[in-house]
Amino acid sequence: MTTRPIRIVRVISRLNIGGPSLHVTALTAGLDPGRFQSTLVTGTENPGEGSMLDLAEARGIKPVVISEMVGEAQLKGRDAKAVARLYRLLRAERPHIVHTHTAKAGFLGRIAARLARVPIVVHTYHGHVLHGYYSRTKTQVLRRMEQTLARLTDQIVAVSDQVKRDLVTYRVAKPDKIKIIPLGLDLAPYAESATLRGQFRRELELSDTAPLVGIVGRIFPIKNHRLFLDAAARIAAAEPRARFIVVGDGLLRKAMEQHAHALGIRYSVLFAGWRRDLPRIYADLDVLVVSSNNEGTPVSAIEAMAAGRPVVATRVGGLPDLITDGKTGRLVPPRDPTALADTVLELLRDEPYACALGQTASADVVERFATARLLRDVQALYMDLLNRKGVRL
Repeated sequence: MTTRPIRIVRVISRLNIGGPSLHVTALTAGLDPGRFQSTLVTGTENPGEGSMLDLAEARGIKPVVISEMVGEAQLKGRDAKAVARLYRLLRAERPHIVHTHTAKAGFLGRIAARLARVPIVVHTYHGHVLHGYYSRTKTQVLRRMEQTLARLTDQIVAVSDQVKRDLVTYRVAKPDKIKIIPLGLDLAPYAESATLRGQFRRELELSDTAPLVGIVGRIFPIKNHRLFLDAAARIAAAEPRARFIVVGDGLLRKAMEQHAHALGIRYSVLFAGWRRDLPRIYADLDVLVVSSNNEGTPVSAIEAMAAGRPVVATRVGGLPDLITDGKTGRLVPPRDPTALADTVLELLRDEPYACALGQTASADVVERFATARLLRDVQALYMDLLNRKGVRL
């Protein structure tokens, strides 16, 4: 039996609001402290992304912040400083495992880990930027970079089947080097959110019968809020009482507010910014929309499903792995506002069907995406890697 703890250094680009931050917080706080000693290293958030640092601190985590590490898909002089600081940290901590999350942390952290001769290096893809984000030339460069980084990595983790398939397709790594470990989240507040029903509508001074459709996440190009608003205009034309809530913030917020104005729905759309009372909001939504051009496993969809809310999402990335069309939600073609609007309207007009979708979805995701399951999966992975590599503890 191991008497000394296994030292883990976990690196993430920034603790912005979203799934990866929830994921690393759960792992850092939740791994068995009798077996694992975890250190969380993070960079700094971009404007409008929000921060989950307070959540990490509330779980007893004191992250090491490397301010030079900023999540963006380009290299700058500060990245060399970040690698140097990571290297010095790793030489001081002497971890058995370095586990990186998100693209920039994966680039800087894996280089620093190999320079520091860390025995085991793991990287998790929560999604990827290997298509749909940048120009063709930049995307090709990023793919070659990830292929090189994979050779510095002992184990690659993907959060969904589709993310793994994409990594194989883009020749980042062979299938046997990629293990699927889905997200793990504390879904109890969402599964129990029915007790909060009506509170958010009262805040909005919205009647119980007015349709309420929402979207939750960063207002960022890949999330395609323009598609959501274009569909909202079509929904409002058919259901004038419908209202729409945009939860989140980001660099495109002002442009999207202007777009809502141009569509003639400015008084039907509320841009709410970041909110920490999401169970209240999901409880009163009739439909949650995910309008992205690409996704890994969107946390907003999982949360809404756990709350028993029907989700309509674009058929991209890991969403078909999350949602079984017609059973646990609805999938529509990407970039098609008419298909999105028609499907949302179908659910608004057929309450028993929408309710059945939500109930089935809740039972599905609460079991599949439990934090306890994530902790078991990751602990088993770490022990397997230590045994395979013969690392002495």
